[in-house]
Amino acid sequence: MSASIESSSAAPLDLMFSQDLVDPEVVQMLPPELAIRPLASDDYKRGHLDVLRVLTKAADPGAAAWTAHFLEMRACADTYFPLVIVDKKADRIVASGTLYVERTFSRGLGSRAHPEDIAVDRTKQGRYLGLLLCQALMYIGGRMGVYKTVGNCTDANMPFYLKFGCHRAGRQMVRYTEGAQQPQEPSTSPPAARL
Repeated sequence: MSASIESSSAAPLDLMFSQDLVDPEVVQMLPPELAIRPLASDDYKRGHLDVLRVLTKAADPGAAAWTAHFLEMRACADTYFPLVIVDKKADRIVASGTLYVERTFSRGLGSRAHPEDIAVDRTKQGRYLGLLLCQALMYIGGRMGVYKTVGNCTDANMPFYLKFGCHRAGRQMVRYTEGAQQPQEPSTSPPAARL
C-alpha cells in the first residue's frame, strides 16, 4: 500500500510505505534543510542510483525499469523499507538505506531484519547521516516486530554497527550464481564509520 507526502515542489509523492513508520526522533534530529522519508516512485530522477554508487555498483537501467522494480518491491507488503534523506532545496537524495524483513518458520514464525546498502553522498559524509539512517531503519524493524536484525559488513565497518548495540555473531558464507552479474565494491568506498 502506498502513501503520499508533499515533495519540495508541493506535489504529492508516491511512497514505498507509510511515512508513519519513520522514526520521529530522527526526523527531529536532521538539520532543517534535510528530510527523511520512504523511497518514492520518482526518486530515480532525484539521484537514488548516484548515491548507491558511493557504496557499490549500481548500473543505470533507465527510469522505466527502475520504476517497475520499485513497484515490484512495493507489491511485497511489509518486506522492503527503503529510506532516503533528501536535500530539500536541491530536491536530491543525499543518503539511502534499506531494511528488508525476512519471515521465517522458526522462532515462533518470527521475522528478522536486514539493513542493506547504507550510502551517503560524498558531499554529505561526516554529518552522521548514516548513523541517523541506521537508527531509522532499526526503528522500522522494531515496529515490524522482528526478533533480530542481521547486518553483513566488512571488518572495517564493524565499529559503525557496534554503535547500535550490534555484535559479531558468526561469519557470512556466500556463493554467487553462475552467469549472474557479480557485485563489486568500489575500492574508494569509505568506511561506514565516516557516514
